[in-house]
Amino acid sequence: MKLIVGLGNPGIEYQFTPHNMGFLAVDVIAGRAEVKVSNRRCRALTAKAKIEGVAEPVLLAKPETFMNLSGMAVRELVEEYEVTPQRDLIVLYDELDFPLGTLRIKQRGSSAGHNGMESVIGALGTEEFVRIRMGVGPEHKVSDGARYLLSQFRKSQYELVDEVLERAADAATMILRDGVARAMNAVNQRLKADTAEGKV
Repeated sequence: MKLIVGLGNPGIEYQFTPHNMGFLAVDVIAGRAEVKVSNRRCRALTAKAKIEGVAEPVLLAKPETFMNLSGMAVRELVEEYEVTPQRDLIVLYDELDFPLGTLRIKQRGSSAGHNGMESVIGALGTEEFVRIRMGVGPEHKVSDGARYLLSQFRKSQYELVDEVLERAADAATMILRDGVARAMNAVNQRLKADTAEGKV
């Protein structure tokens, strides 16, 4: 079993905020697989999906514990479905330090100050799992990052948000189908190229 977890906060008031990019990306993956993430298991909304080109079944999950306690749900899911984090877990989440529209795959490492990721690492007792970081940084510097993350996206941002969500779904599929090394090479090289061209 492969496990894809998107981080975010439950509740309609948080649905289209930068901090919920993980939830939104999982919804895109679910839409492509024609499933709905609505089964309640292990303090999370879940759905089993068949992803084209991937032999193993995939469990999609959105923790209902709120962002800062995401690890509680992830640990229960890992234990319930006997998932090996190093090999079978992908976590998608927002990254304030990256400009909106950027995407980066990371194979391991610290939380870099992200509370949801800090909770997951603490609950699992390891930093050895794949994560897809979706940039949500505003065009202009904001004085209150937490407030920005929990505010609704502006209409002018919708197109870019949709684009990065589709690319995140593509990246998750590529990781499962082709392996993390190949996916990192494709996605992270694009980030370097865009940076060099001044696009980000």
